This record gives sequence, C-alpha cells and structure tokens, in this order.
Amino acid sequence: MNTLPLQHHIALSEQMKPALRWNGSDDFETWRNVCTEKLRELLGMDQFTLCDPVFEITAEDELNGNRHIHFVLQTEEGYYTHCDLLLPMEQTGKLPLCVCLQGHSKGAHISLGQPKYPGDEETIRGGDRDFAVRAVKEGYAALAIEQRGFGLCGGTEKGPACDRPVMTALLLGRTVVGERIWDISRVLDAVLIHFADLVTMTGSVLTGNSGGGTTTYYAACLEHRFDGYMPSCAVCTYHDSIVSIHHCSCNYIPGIAKYFDMGDLAAMIAPKKLVVVCGREDPIFPLAGVRKTYDIICDLYKAAGAAENCALVIGNGAHRFYADDGWKAMKKLLAAGQ
Repeated sequence: MNTLPLQHHIALSEQMKPALRWNGSDDFETWRNVCTEKLRELLGMDQFTLCDPVFEITAEDELNGNRHIHFVLQTEEGYYTHCDLLLPMEQTGKLPLCVCLQGHSKGAHISLGQPKYPGDEETIRGGDRDFAVRAVKEGYAALAIEQRGFGLCGGTEKGPACDRPVMTALLLGRTVVGERIWDISRVLDAVLIHFADLVTMTGSVLTGNSGGGTTTYYAACLEHRFDGYMPSCAVCTYHDSIVSIHHCSCNYIPGIAKYFDMGDLAAMIAPKKLVVVCGREDPIFPLAGVRKTYDIICDLYKAAGAAENCALVIGNGAHRFYADDGWKAMKKLLAAGQ
C-alpha cells in the first residue's frame, strides 16, 4: 500500500501522454502555432506588459582583459535587472551577440569569471562556467543577464533563492520561467538600441547551463531573434529529471506535462540551430532521459525540414558546461547556415 504522494506522482508521470505531441499528420505550421499559444498560456506570458525601458550604465571598466559595461534595465514597471556586457579591448566592427545565462550558482559574476564569494573559484574552474569570458574568446560580444532569484536579483552569497519568487509568481498567474524569458527579450530590445554600434544578431547565440540551460531552452521556443541556442545540462524528459529527482522549484511549470514533454517543445525552436549539451554522468539530468528527449527533437526538426540544424553533445563528466565540445558543435551548425 503506497502512502507516499511523490511515489504516486512518479507513477502517474510514467503514464502521461502529452496531448500536443506531434502525430506526424497534422499541418506542421498550424500545429506549431497551437503549441506556441499553449506554452505562452502555461508560462503566464499574458501577465506581462511593456514599460518604460529605463536604462542606466552604472560601471565601465576592464575585467579579465576585456572591456566591461554593467547596466541596469527596467523590464517591468518597478522591476530592474542587472546585466554585464563583456567586449574585447581592441574591438573593430560589430560582433555577434552571445547572451549567457548562469545556472544555480551565486550569480552572473560566475559567467564573468569574477570570483566574489568563497568557493566561486572552484565553481568557475571546475565546469567552464565562465560563459561570458569564453564567448569573447570565441569572437562574440558576451552579455551576462542576472536571472530572477540569482545573485543581484534576489540570490544570496550562499546561492540562489528561487522558492518564494516561484510560489508568489504562481499566485499571480505567472511563472519565474516566464519572467526570465521576458527579461531576456526586454534586455535584447535595449541592447540592440544602446549598443547597436557594437553588436549584431547575425550569428548570435543564447546559452546557459543547468537553470540557465532551462531558461535557454524555453526562451528558444518564444524568443526567435537568436541564430543559435545552446542549453546545457537541462534538456531531459520530465519523468527522468524533475519528476524523479529533487530540483529547484523554478524548474516546474504548472500543468505542462499534460501537453508537452521537453522534447515536444522543439517544434517551436526549429529550424533555428540547436545544440543540446549534456554530461554523460550527470546525476540530475540523466543521459538516458536526454537521449529520449533528443530523439523527439530530431523527429521534429525533420518534420520542419531542418534535420541538419540540431546536434547533441555528450561531455565526459557530470553536471557542468562543456565549452570546447559545445562551441565546436555550435560553430559548425552556424557555419553550415551561411
């Protein structure tokens, strides 16, 4: 006799058949539009309204041998997000933009390769998590956005603090995932105005690891201005990851499993370039679930006539970013589209 609700939920998840899974016969574009509207509803995207995009540069200096610009932006009336733009010191001409989303760490300073709290050095060194530094080396203008609940946007020196923002967002008919996607889009609007002489969206990439990878993947479904998307250690079946294994509450979107598994969402990403990065020994996004998800992604990219536009990178390790392998795959896909 099972008296454990979680075990009951795990059993129920094994039986779930997503209502909006591609059946192979409906008109693909019509079906994709239906999926988009349902995802927007689930994320609470109708709860957001445009506001005066108050923009202020608060610091300009040198960081890790690069030009560094810190700015804040009002993305909702009464809410500001922190952003850091990293550029090569000797920049000539516009560079493609790479937006970097730090995962469940102590903040976006990790993406900048800037230790701030005890343990940050190992976090950076042990997992290629200095995304912005690496992006500049790859020839990009790198933009690190502080996600809600992390670092300067609600985190602490001990790490992220997502739970209360997640639960209060639900009370208001919205989700933190939706809020994070909204911030990306509004920051992108501002960057393309205020730094139009420095960046271009041609060859642009959105990337992140873990919680940043989760936001990257969902954002790819709704924010289509990037040429490439590279989520890491986040794309997996719901059953194998966030149902069966403990995760932060910011991973959960009410009711989504009734309509989609994570692979099904790729219908809204194709034909954009997509590199799914994972770790062979990742304990919280297991490889078996990643492979099942990627098989669905491949089927959807074929249905969209873009079978060559997605790739799976399996790093030899656990839950971390794999910069060498990931960037090699992304640059190959982007080059093929030129």
